[in-house]
Order: sequence, then C-alpha cells, then structure tokens
Amino acid sequence: MAARSLMRKLHQAGEITLPPPRRPATNGQRGRRVPPVPAAGSLLECSLRELRPIHLELILPKGPHRDLFFGYLAHYHYLGWRGPTGQNVAYLAWSASGQALGGLVFDAAAWKIAARDQFIGWDAGTRPQHLAKVVNNSRFLILPWVKVPHLASHLLSLATGRLRRDWQEKYGHPVELVETFVERARFAGTCYRAANWRHLGATRGRSRNDRDQTMSVPIKDVYVHALHRSFRERLGVRRNDG
Repeated sequence: MAARSLMRKLHQAGEITLPPPRRPATNGQRGRRVPPVPAAGSLLECSLRELRPIHLELILPKGPHRDLFFGYLAHYHYLGWRGPTGQNVAYLAWSASGQALGGLVFDAAAWKIAARDQFIGWDAGTRPQHLAKVVNNSRFLILPWVKVPHLASHLLSLATGRLRRDWQEKYGHPVELVETFVERARFAGTCYRAANWRHLGATRGRSRNDRDQTMSVPIKDVYVHALHRSFRERLGVRRNDG
C-alpha cells in the first residue's frame, strides 16, 4: 500500500504515467469494518508460573485466530485498531492451558526520532538506507481481565526473542532494533524497563509519521531494545576503534 501510494503521488506530480485503474479504489473502506467484540474471559488472577509455558501464536493473514486477535485490539486497546498496514508481525499470547492473555504488533518504525537516531549514531543520509531494519512495537495489550504480575515484561521478552527470526522468514530481511513510544500521561513504562528495554528520552509531541512536523500528539517516552549485539554496524554505523 505504501508503494502504491507513492506511485500515485508521482503520477499526480507528472513524474510517471500510470495506466487507468482496473477497479475502484477501496482504501476509503479500510478500517470501517470493526471486528465483532470477542467474548470476555473470566477474571484471571494468578502467578506467572501458573500460566507457563506461554505460547506466542504468530498471526497470519488467513490464520485461525486472526479475527479474534484484531477484535481484542479493536475493542480493548486504548488506541483501537484499524488493521495492519505495510510490513508487520503480530503475536497472540496463550497460557499453557489455552487461555488468551493478550498480544503484540510490530510494524514500521518512525521516520525520524532524534533520541533514537542519536542513540544509533545515524545521520540524515544513513537513516533512510537502514530504517527498514528497525521496527515499532505499535500495539501491546494485556486483556483487561488478566491480572498477572510480571506477565507484560515476560511477553515482551518472548516476542523480542523470536521477532528477528519471524521477520526474516516473513519478509526476507532481518530487523536489528525495536522501538516503542509510551504515552507518559497514561503509563510508566515499567514493563519495558523490566524487559531490559532502554529509555532514551521523550518525543517532541509529534506523530511518528510526521515528516512535515505539523501533527501535535501527546508526549511519549522512547524505548528501544537491540535484537543483535552488533546492531549499530548492521544499521550502517561504522565502528570507531580509535
């Protein structure tokens, strides 16, 4: 969809000429179909040990629990859910006894974040060449009836432990760093810290897709987690041995 949007903009600017569309565009319908509300589970209060081993199900386009997972996000995540766009990997978490616990979505990274880019060592020329190797944890949901201490940080650790492999298998290239943005007026980011994510600072009140600096949003804390010890070199930053 991102590539198609770019080609249409180039066509409108007169840079290329596209053939007439074969059928009407359906982008306007995207996000209007809200998944049905999944049945709420019973209150689950126990220790993390009682739920283990926890399994992360990779959500596939025609997978058996795709609608269930997106229904959970649409109705129980404070940001809602309009469906995936572009490259993404999503997981639904299950307890050992088959209880749904929550889930995570990873998708495209922010175009430009000062704290992240400085942490990596990117300059303006290097960032666009390697941005696809950074992904954003755009949704993280623990179902509201699940009250289990340390579950959130455990799910984060499970997801980052397999994300690099799953992304490679799905899209043919690895990812080296994960970022996320925690709205500080709502959350303290405790689970990210407990899962060894690094706090880099805060945003400047702009959307992660705000290339023109015109979209005002709440201040968010920036966290990152490296998926490989040599992530900087793999993101195009030359090592300085001197």
